[in-house]
Amino acid sequence: MEKRDVQKLYKLPAQVKFCRKCTISNQRPRITFDENGVCSACNFAKIKKSEFDWDQREKELLELCDRHRKSDGSYDVIVPCSGGKDGSLVAHQLKYKYGMNPLTVTWAPLISTELGRKNLDSFIDAGFDNVFGKPNGIVTRKLTHLSFKHMGDPFQPFIYGQTNFPLKMAVQHNVSLIMYGENGEVEYGGDMKNAFRPTREIADHDSHYFSGLPPEFWEQHGLSRADLAPFMAPKYQDILKNETEIHFFGYYKNWDPQENYYYCREHTGLEPNPERSEGTYSKYASLDDKVDGYHYYLAYIKFGIGRTTSDTAHEIRDGKIDREEGCALVKRYDGEFPQKYFQLFLEFCEMTEGEFHEIIDSWRAEHIWNKVNGQWALRHAVYDEEAEQGSMAA
Repeated sequence: MEKRDVQKLYKLPAQVKFCRKCTISNQRPRITFDENGVCSACNFAKIKKSEFDWDQREKELLELCDRHRKSDGSYDVIVPCSGGKDGSLVAHQLKYKYGMNPLTVTWAPLISTELGRKNLDSFIDAGFDNVFGKPNGIVTRKLTHLSFKHMGDPFQPFIYGQTNFPLKMAVQHNVSLIMYGENGEVEYGGDMKNAFRPTREIADHDSHYFSGLPPEFWEQHGLSRADLAPFMAPKYQDILKNETEIHFFGYYKNWDPQENYYYCREHTGLEPNPERSEGTYSKYASLDDKVDGYHYYLAYIKFGIGRTTSDTAHEIRDGKIDREEGCALVKRYDGEFPQKYFQLFLEFCEMTEGEFHEIIDSWRAEHIWNKVNGQWALRHAVYDEEAEQGSMAA
């Protein structure tokens, strides 16, 4: 198996550093650190709390809704939604607080969970029209295997659909406004160029969400244009003709994932996992796909940043936990192998366990991983740094 140069592919710094305020490292693609060692996401969270005029931004939201609002009963906003805490909150508030008529659109999980389907049904039953897109199963399985092997992320087929299906529905239904939840680039750390604007540029999709490899790339690996059509965006001229705008609800309303969960539990019937999700301590996020765990696990392999790191970093910024607790949670859960659906995942991708681990190891960056006594170990861990700081302070 070809060894991947992860550092070069993602332009990662050679020296691993951790944010002084949260648990994230500088290995997250596109994140930046200031001169005080604080990450861009933490700095953005501070600005949100101290400088944003949320009353003024709500006025901007009302003006946006009024510009797009239709009086003939047709849909006036597209909301991508799986039935989870984020899209459900956006759709519910747009409809019941701001008087919009949303069409919610769902791109099918790669392997649906029973709880995820139940939550989607509960959301629809709470008063929403929904279009569900599910592509050819044979093509999806092939694309999942190829993406796992060549991109280090089996979740990429879902990301294609999650990004492009709402655009297709917007053009098809003559709806010019698409409303997503949060801008992940600024909330979790990434490209900050859109931090202070409500929209995202469609031209950024390839670099921000597809790692520079749009669906058409897979024609080089035996899939046809017809196979890939469901995963592709509509023609760019049709997007422009439709005057399509993509906005983030998190620009207009203070975005807090945990509070979103409580809201949706009350208003759309959202149910959490009965047990914590593998790789983290939480029970209320990313509940609808049995492949989720491998998406997060590959991020841990490539960047040393697992699901717990992402969760704790955001909860530290939101004031739910402190850094010391975050580091302890990272030490306990980050990088936990997603065992629950492992055999199902292998069968889905038509892959052996040996091939799986060979692919995994091909994505280990040498500046992040070291083999000690035959076992892989992180060269740098935020909890080691935290313990070192604590001993110095004592």
